[in-house]
Amino acid sequence: MKNKKPSIAVIGSGYWGKNLVRNHADIGSLSLICDKDATVLNNFKKQYPDVETCFALNDVLSRNNIDGIVIATPAETHFNLARESLLADKHVYIEKPLVLKEEDGNELIKLANEKNRVLMVGHLLQYHPVFIELKRLANSGELGRINYIYSNRLNLGKIRREENILWSFAPHDISMILSLAGEMPENVITTGGNYLHKKIADVTTTHLEFNSGLRAHVFVSWLHPFKEQKLVVVGDKKMAVFDDTLPWKDKLLLYPHKINWEHNIPIPDKAEAERPDIMEAEPLRSECLHFLECIQTGNKPLTDGHEGIRVLRILNASQESLENNGEKIFISGAKSRQPINDINKFFIHPTAVIDDKSNIGQDTKIWHFSHVLSGSNIGDKCNIGQNVVIGPDVIIGKQCKIQNNVSVFKGVTLEDGVFCGPSMVFTNIYNPRAEIRKMDQVRPTVVKKGATIGANATIICGCTLGRYSFVGAGSLVNKNIPDHSLVVGNPAKQIGWVCQCGERLTEDLECLSCGKTYHKCSNGIE
Repeated sequence: MKNKKPSIAVIGSGYWGKNLVRNHADIGSLSLICDKDATVLNNFKKQYPDVETCFALNDVLSRNNIDGIVIATPAETHFNLARESLLADKHVYIEKPLVLKEEDGNELIKLANEKNRVLMVGHLLQYHPVFIELKRLANSGELGRINYIYSNRLNLGKIRREENILWSFAPHDISMILSLAGEMPENVITTGGNYLHKKIADVTTTHLEFNSGLRAHVFVSWLHPFKEQKLVVVGDKKMAVFDDTLPWKDKLLLYPHKINWEHNIPIPDKAEAERPDIMEAEPLRSECLHFLECIQTGNKPLTDGHEGIRVLRILNASQESLENNGEKIFISGAKSRQPINDINKFFIHPTAVIDDKSNIGQDTKIWHFSHVLSGSNIGDKCNIGQNVVIGPDVIIGKQCKIQNNVSVFKGVTLEDGVFCGPSMVFTNIYNPRAEIRKMDQVRPTVVKKGATIGANATIICGCTLGRYSFVGAGSLVNKNIPDHSLVVGNPAKQIGWVCQCGERLTEDLECLSCGKTYHKCSNGIE
């Protein structure tokens, strides 16, 4: 097979199928076209005289010379056609959506694995050179932390009656958003309007909320006065616009805009657009070549059955929300916040780096651009924010929460349930010099169970923060602080006591929130 170009049959050669026919014919892999319309087949026979035609699936499956089958028929036919093709030991490519029911998609995945056959779904824009470059920029960190994504796919027609606008236009946008996010959304809200048919939506808006804080929305319509195919990715370093209706050189524009704060007022600082140099290529041809390559090599497709299932989950949740007047729908399989890379033990964002000999606990999540260095141990159910550095050789207990832009250096130990606010600072060398290595002088810092450290606080090395102590935002701690103590200032001084629930205690050491009472002891209060 590696020395022979796979032989392809295309089933369904109508609105989109004819483009698949054209590309496989140009590549030299097209052997057979199957369609119910005799006129369509006769026209193709004139255009491609060396390609055979037929009317029925059985005629396709009975041919031993056919290696792969491309399915470009209405979505409700996908499952049966793909299932029969896989049972006949054919590799299968299915135009989006993969299927209509998740259980059907899982059955196809299982069958493809048992038969050792390729199962690929046609999410075309994953193969667009511009989107490939956009994804590279996002994953490399050049855009910074991605705050939100929005996509518009608008046109006047082609209006369908076998599916609504959500299922017709949105799969491509959902596929791109999931690929950029690197995670499944927690929930979906979809609203829309039915103007031409009371049961078929012509316009929909879908909102996606992700656990990482990312938000995205997809606006699709076939009742729009002009064509628009635009994906906007807003990062805190750069903003990217992928506009597929523009000439090639302008399809991807990067805007290094900034927001400067002057006297506590945000002031936009706009910059000129940058144009990355991207080699031009037809996405559909690249997608067809990828299918052939996967048949020859046995490699997993970029848009395999699992990717098709992820998009299908969003579509089904969106449809449910649409039918229930915009009700918030939690994604099936995402309530446990599983990542899209199917890691069951913990979630690691694709931009995060985890060094060898590190241990990550069950259900822990590590977000964008964070780095866990060698020898570090992170407990169960921790949430590690964006741009966090941990290690080397750091111990973090279970259920800790470390917010964005925090570095937990060697010598620091966090016990269970510690909260580290955004941009707070640990040190580990008391009197550092750039020209003199002093790692043999690390002073240990211990943050006891349940303690909270506020945003932008600084903890000088060698200190111990007591159990359930509370360090106010911006404070500087340079000595040990007792259990349950509330400290603020520079240097930090104790101004009161804090309950285990986080509320300040009265002078009688009583919590007015949860009702607990405390008494003084050698380590503070208990």
